[in-house]
Amino acid sequence: MDISLRHTLHQRGLRMTPQRQLVIDAVRDLGHATPEQICAQVQRAAPAVNITTVYRTLDLLERLGMVRHTHLGHGAPTYSEQEHQHVHLVCHNCGSVMETPTDLMDDLAERLRRESGFELDVTHVALSGRCADCPDEPRPAGPEENR
Repeated sequence: MDISLRHTLHQRGLRMTPQRQLVIDAVRDLGHATPEQICAQVQRAAPAVNITTVYRTLDLLERLGMVRHTHLGHGAPTYSEQEHQHVHLVCHNCGSVMETPTDLMDDLAERLRRESGFELDVTHVALSGRCADCPDEPRPAGPEENR
């Protein structure tokens, strides 16, 4: 049982339900997961839990600072524990997701702060590109190359 979550919920007049515990356990077990993946994991132990309950629980856990979500491209966000902080590198060719330390973004975050007053949340960043395992994609022929 998650003592800190139970305490946080109790302070806000809420209680720890078995469904909430199953959702937080699934987030921990899966590392990064969409609500649908979390729901599938939860349903292994409690088949009656539906996707609406999972979404509501994830929303509550995020407001409590226990989980956070990241958009890794198109589609549903992925959820992970709040303490699990890194920048995501998403290959737009094969779909692989790699992690890199957040300090990689320090120079950019400082420049944004200095030039625009913008505070970058580096724990909520996903960068798209091509991973080392994917070959260079051939460039489309330009007008001059078609002659």
